[in-house]
Amino acid sequence: MSKVLTHPVGLYFEDLEVGDSAVTMSRTITETDIINFIGISGVFEELHMSLEYIQKHSIFGKRISPGPLTFIVAEGLAVQLGLFHHTGMAFLGIEHLTWRAPVFCGDTIHVEFQVTGKKETSKSDRGVVTFRHLVRKQTGEVVMEMDKIRMIRRKPAGIDAAQGMSGRARSN
Repeated sequence: MSKVLTHPVGLYFEDLEVGDSAVTMSRTITETDIINFIGISGVFEELHMSLEYIQKHSIFGKRISPGPLTFIVAEGLAVQLGLFHHTGMAFLGIEHLTWRAPVFCGDTIHVEFQVTGKKETSKSDRGVVTFRHLVRKQTGEVVMEMDKIRMIRRKPAGIDAAQGMSGRARSN
């Protein structure tokens, strides 16, 4: 039976089942976020920086978040759930990354994700888990979607299933 994951800390490979899901808290993308991201990343595009250019030439007519900023804020929201604290071993990749709609300055996003796959590895201390992420804004519209692949630590000897999930998830 799949579970709704609720603010767990450090889930092991064995704790995760296909169908398990979680929803992050939300966060508003501000003008300060956009300007700071542009400054640190060097993505100096008029589409994000110049209000005059945006008003005259953008198909959106207002400031939008750079796609990579939306991605990194969504990743931060997912990490803040604590699912991989001390059990995440590596972020192995992203498949099927798609930006479906713009995120405007002032939009609020959250992430809904679900375990869509698991596979054991040749190493006994780890497994690989695939998560489907949907990033939605306050209207409910999906603005970004992707499949993230993570290497997750397996339970050390002496930790049973009850200890692994205790107080960290509830069944549907």
